[in-house]
Amino acid sequence: MNTAQDLAQDQAALQDLVQRFTQERIAPYVAAWDEAGGFPRTLYQEAAALGLLGLGYPEALGGTPAPFALRNVLSTTMARVAGSGGLLASLFSLHIGLPPLLRYGSLALQQEVVPPVLRGEKIAALAITEPSGGSDVANLRTTARREGDAWVLNGEKTFITSGMRADWITCAVRTGAADSSQPSKGAAGISMLLVPGDTPGLTRTELHKMGWWCSDTATLHFDNVRVPGRYLLGEEGAGFKIIMGNFNGERLAMSAMALGFAQACYDEALAWARQRKSFGAALVEHQVIRHKLVDMQMRMASTEAWLNAVTARLDAGEQSSEWVAQVCMLKNHATQSMQFCADQAVQILGGMGFMRGSKAERIYREVKVMMIGGGAEEIMKELAAKQLGL
Repeated sequence: MNTAQDLAQDQAALQDLVQRFTQERIAPYVAAWDEAGGFPRTLYQEAAALGLLGLGYPEALGGTPAPFALRNVLSTTMARVAGSGGLLASLFSLHIGLPPLLRYGSLALQQEVVPPVLRGEKIAALAITEPSGGSDVANLRTTARREGDAWVLNGEKTFITSGMRADWITCAVRTGAADSSQPSKGAAGISMLLVPGDTPGLTRTELHKMGWWCSDTATLHFDNVRVPGRYLLGEEGAGFKIIMGNFNGERLAMSAMALGFAQACYDEALAWARQRKSFGAALVEHQVIRHKLVDMQMRMASTEAWLNAVTARLDAGEQSSEWVAQVCMLKNHATQSMQFCADQAVQILGGMGFMRGSKAERIYREVKVMMIGGGAEEIMKELAAKQLGL
């Protein structure tokens, strides 16, 4: 990517590709997939064949290197056209499951795991949250003890996206202190392990949710699950740092998705306002409706500008404390914009906005998971304050 013009051309080409794929292979079926509680596994391979799963990954592993400015186009465009957070969450769960492996796993382990995932043949997931807590990562309880050349895991993880069918699970665990066989306390005792989905002792329980219906979500149970010692990612005890770094990418991606969902709500509300008549005129001819649409545009424009600014800094190599604060605040702003646009769209659609099958209704139900997942609003504010030295 040599110039801004090159980037703009690549963004336009990718947007066209994603829009056509989503309109043809996802949008006509996503309501039915929601009702069924899942989408066909073959969709991973269809997306992979177009290079959508491998965008941003090393060419040597079957991917296509790309800046975050391009990856955001994929997230925003598919969110806008499909209008389904559950679809995106599961289809792209590799983007939270694989980065720790890419940064801290051995080359041999990367070559074993990554290419089949990028081809859509295997599914990757991330497992951090536990029944006892989510945002307080430093106090997780799932343990892994070393026995010879293996790690033995015990505990539970919950709210795991792609949890029911993941073939590879990047799991946060509490390991022993350097001079003790007992699990360490606090952030210093956390490590990251890669767990094959078919490992004996791993069982899964499906969870049912307010939204994201077509995304499989599960509680994972580890009962003396043994994984090879070479599946440790990075050094023992370095897991907290790995998790925090991984969250930054997840929050940026969620911001891009939130923008797309806000745009989907606007598109549907505008189309309805133009065709629906009330008191002898189209809804859009009433000032109160036009003002709602303008308010939506204001929030979408500010979100897009902030997203582009934060992304440009990341693509330039910046990951300062102030930048991390910006990502946290952006994630809050983007999801609040999504919430506002979903609410306004349902109001404009009236009774139709309350009917299952409309994008606005689906997105309205999915807002809260976007405001909680990847770090709840309250946590984002506190983390931003600390990063800014407040």
